[in-house]
Amino acid sequence: MSAEQGTTTATEDFSYTLNRTLDAPAAAVWRAWTTPEQYAQWAGAAAGSVEMDVRPGGLWKATMVTPDGGQFPLTGSYLEVAENRRLVIGMDVPGRPEPAAMTLELDEQEGHRTGIVVRQTCVSVEERDMAEQGSTMLLESLTAFLAGRPTD
Repeated sequence: MSAEQGTTTATEDFSYTLNRTLDAPAAAVWRAWTTPEQYAQWAGAAAGSVEMDVRPGGLWKATMVTPDGGQFPLTGSYLEVAENRRLVIGMDVPGRPEPAAMTLELDEQEGHRTGIVVRQTCVSVEERDMAEQGSTMLLESLTAFLAGRPTD
């Protein structure tokens, strides 16, 4: 099983868009993003650190583990939830009054495949580049997880 590499675009407003086609139905992709146990397996979160209240206004948190063993906590809330179709995740950013919002859109396709689009607008080119790199790594790990391969 494989995923087709999609397009990446970045514009002067410090946003990016990532497109992929995953070899899994939309419901499986949705569960991977919204089930704490599954998310921890593929996203690099510390075991037992993921909490999700997947509804508009519901809170989430996770402690991410870096390849060198460092840990950093993330928190936020769900801004929009349309099961198996659209998820807008607010991520708390220290020093900023408004959360950074990442949008996931799922499009069920023939053959139990799903198109996924990840979008985010950032406040600087540096933030955009870091967020895009992180989202690219997440999509690579998600692809491996859905294919049943190890994610490291």
